[in-house]
Amino acid sequence: MPRGGSLTKLAYYSTVQHKVAKVRSFDHTAKEVDGDPLYEISVQEEITARLHFIKFENAYIETCLDFIKDHLVNTETKVIKATGGGAYKFKELIEKKLRLKVDKEDEMSCLIKGCNFVLKNIPHEAFVYAKHADSEFRFQNTHPDIFPYLLINIGSGVSIVKVESEDKFERIGGSSIGGGTFWGLGALLTKTKRFDELLQLASRGQHTSVDMLVKDIYGGAYGSLGLTGDLIASSFGKSATTDKEFSKEDMAKSLLHMISNDIGQLACLYARLHSLTRVYFGGFFIRGHPVTMHTITYSINFFTKGEVQALFLRHEGYLGAIGAFLKGAEEDNPNQYSWGENYAGSSGLMSVSPDLNPMQRVRSGTFDMLEMDRLERQLVNLPLLQDPSSYIPDTVDLTEDALARQYWLYCFEEALDGVVNRAVASQPDLPQAVERAEKFRQKYLHKLQTLRHQPFAYGSLTVRSLLDTREHCLNEFNFPDPYSKIKQKENDLALRYFQKVVRSLEKLTWEQRQFALVKGLLAGNVFDWGAKAVSDVLESNPEFGFEEAKHQLQERPWLVDCYDQWIARLKGPPHKCALFFVDNSGIDIILGVFPFVRELLCRGTEVVLASNSGPALNDVTNSELQILTERIAAMDSVIQAAIKEDRLTLVQSGSSSPCLDLSRLDKALAVVVRERHTDLVVIEGMGRAIHTNYYAALSCESLKLAVIKNSWLAERLGGKIFSVVFKYEIPPQSPGLRR
Repeated sequence: MPRGGSLTKLAYYSTVQHKVAKVRSFDHTAKEVDGDPLYEISVQEEITARLHFIKFENAYIETCLDFIKDHLVNTETKVIKATGGGAYKFKELIEKKLRLKVDKEDEMSCLIKGCNFVLKNIPHEAFVYAKHADSEFRFQNTHPDIFPYLLINIGSGVSIVKVESEDKFERIGGSSIGGGTFWGLGALLTKTKRFDELLQLASRGQHTSVDMLVKDIYGGAYGSLGLTGDLIASSFGKSATTDKEFSKEDMAKSLLHMISNDIGQLACLYARLHSLTRVYFGGFFIRGHPVTMHTITYSINFFTKGEVQALFLRHEGYLGAIGAFLKGAEEDNPNQYSWGENYAGSSGLMSVSPDLNPMQRVRSGTFDMLEMDRLERQLVNLPLLQDPSSYIPDTVDLTEDALARQYWLYCFEEALDGVVNRAVASQPDLPQAVERAEKFRQKYLHKLQTLRHQPFAYGSLTVRSLLDTREHCLNEFNFPDPYSKIKQKENDLALRYFQKVVRSLEKLTWEQRQFALVKGLLAGNVFDWGAKAVSDVLESNPEFGFEEAKHQLQERPWLVDCYDQWIARLKGPPHKCALFFVDNSGIDIILGVFPFVRELLCRGTEVVLASNSGPALNDVTNSELQILTERIAAMDSVIQAAIKEDRLTLVQSGSSSPCLDLSRLDKALAVVVRERHTDLVVIEGMGRAIHTNYYAALSCESLKLAVIKNSWLAERLGGKIFSVVFKYEIPPQSPGLRR
């Protein structure tokens, strides 16, 4: 529990009980009755770990302590971790209220621990601030290896810390001229005592009326020294020679520039001295204030000639609280897990959620609440990414593309009724389903409204983040798998046709069969309940099936058509191992993917099928795929032999999203990919191959294929609805790339 300025930040751990959908195979040894379901679905209670971080004004300290008292998970806890000035100021009050001993932790080590944690676990944590750009916040992809970096902590003074690893850091410098200097001198100059008010004055001021510029001395630029005329030659220089009163705004602005330029130059000198290019800024001086972020950014750009960028952190105000919590939880080793931001419970950058209680509603700097859920698996990069540090999962950044943002926000809002109805229909026997679904609607609608005004609230806004936020909100109100019964029905139906599809394929010539397999894969991909154009057809026409979907497909040449190159490759030697990221349940996986996989296996290629760990829309999950594979193997000798000989493997992706982030995959998947010397990656579906990974560069061959089931997106790509993308890519030749 750190205290900084007039804010206290609280970190606590809770266990969250929520519903999960489980599938379990029936015993099929007895004679089956036609119409028996393939597997049973049960909704069970599961307990997961969640970290909560709340920021509030010190005036609410007593309310906060009551809150902690009610939420303490481990009643055997005897010690509470605290860092910062508040650890001294509120020590007695905390010990009396909670009957716990206050254990003071070192502020700097807590700060570093917190910084490492957010950089590792939140993909869009760091950003560059660009005041006059269309998008003020430009989020940076976190490098897989976050070390080394420089942390410039601007509190009352300035601390400059070099961080080399999880446990190795060193304060290499600092200055007594920091945030406290700006606040103190500002108060003397303007008689304004509040820090935020001082910044507001500065944002309205003109420093040129107080500062002496190069042109004020030389009448223009000083060319021989490379100094432009607009450069500050002397901060407050005009106040000594001009006999006039200066406005509070102008003095505050001049002071802000003076402090920021001093800090910026110091930061640059230390970055150069230690050959560091990643420089993060934090402390109450920054705290998400646009005016301080802008002046620091300008200063860094000037002194490094653009070679170093000033980086800021979305959750900067929480670093000390996170670090103090991690120190207290060291015996549970939180770093052995991966954590993910829960969009449903986090309030977002520069936003205040109206549905929070009064303690949390108070404007408290950049953030009010942050929630992190512990993931069951450790997430890592796909080893086949060409350059993990430059990999960006999302194809379009809606934060920067205003037209696309407007469309997709409208699209998700329009689809909300259908999602609510589907959620209710999935739980006909559970109490308060209608009431919970309505709460989900309000929550998600509020998120969409927030993102309309603050698209940067949760990092880069993308179709993926909109889908993930919707899934998080559904889970929050105990709708873990709204499409479970639809998936069950479609899987049952598709299995009846599997052998017929395989028999018809076997009658074809080799060339005809390859085309039929690809066409089947594409037709299967049409069956996506996440696409409104398709869900409308499926709702109104239950007879719409595999053959009807084939007729909907665009004729060749396709929108993106690399089919001829793919066929030419197939005439060569077989691939060693193919990693296939699958998409939808039912016809897609059973009649589209499995025949294609079967052909690869017959060629002598091992296959790894990667499916979602948890449910999202009608995407097939790993537990469902296990059962489907078992049933297909019982009716097909090729699949059966492949499983027996360990040539067909099923793995979890580690994701519960309709999209795919190749930098956050289950560690076990990465191990399999390495061990099997995977040389082909197949990514299927709009979410995984169009909204994400369309431009992903891999170090092996890849096949990205999808049917565009959205008219607006199809037109934007130069096609029409049901246009086909079949993108086969070979990496550029480089030493050691080919086996």
